[in-house]
Amino acid sequence: MEAPPDSDVLCARSVHYSHDGSPGIAGVSVGVRRGEVLAVTGPRGSGKTTLLHCLGGRLVPRDGEVWFDGVPVHSMGALARERLRRDRFGWIGPEPALLPELTVWENAALPLLVAGTAHRTAKRTACEWLDRLDIGGLARRRPGALTRAEAQRAALARALVHEPAVVFADEPTAPLHRAERAVLLRTLTTAARSHGITVVLASHDEETAAAADRCLPLLDGRPAADPAAAGPGAPGDTPEGQTACSLSA
Repeated sequence: MEAPPDSDVLCARSVHYSHDGSPGIAGVSVGVRRGEVLAVTGPRGSGKTTLLHCLGGRLVPRDGEVWFDGVPVHSMGALARERLRRDRFGWIGPEPALLPELTVWENAALPLLVAGTAHRTAKRTACEWLDRLDIGGLARRRPGALTRAEAQRAALARALVHEPAVVFADEPTAPLHRAERAVLLRTLTTAARSHGITVVLASHDEETAAAADRCLPLLDGRPAADPAAAGPGAPGDTPEGQTACSLSA
């Protein structure tokens, strides 16, 4: 196996994954540079979440390769992948998934506390991220006292608090109104560019995808530029990875 170029912090090569015999993704290849924001776009059921799970080590591809920072993730054991997700990756989905028994700052600080960071340091860092998301005043509340938008901001703070190498954001703005979507995306993209964090953002929303540097559109589990995804007689001649951030592309 030949490692991908040093410029790619994350790389997939001809990745295939099936869900109980049903195709999830088929033949997807993509490289993501350090500090880049990549939007994976397409309609529901197009394979966006499956691709993020393969890239993030949550799923092991049936065929193909996934590399992170020159290390083959696809050949790692379960424990090594778990450590990688804990130490180097952040995750935010459409549901905040905050622990109800913890305060907001404790939820945000969780990746640091699990990694053994001192309590005082973890709290200070978590509160700094909550302040950046304009919810620092809610740090001592429980998740049940938050609005959906506030809870999603807390989840974003948790994804960023340990300054991971990569944040996987799976439809993070889906439950939010337009103004709240803008706040969340602005914080995510600003953090990526200021801290050198790579973001892989899955979204079917065109405005959300427009915040990315580049788009990878999927259709039926394949890159939309692939003739097999486009269907018989479709042009399918757009170079993969060069698509502008438009869902109409």
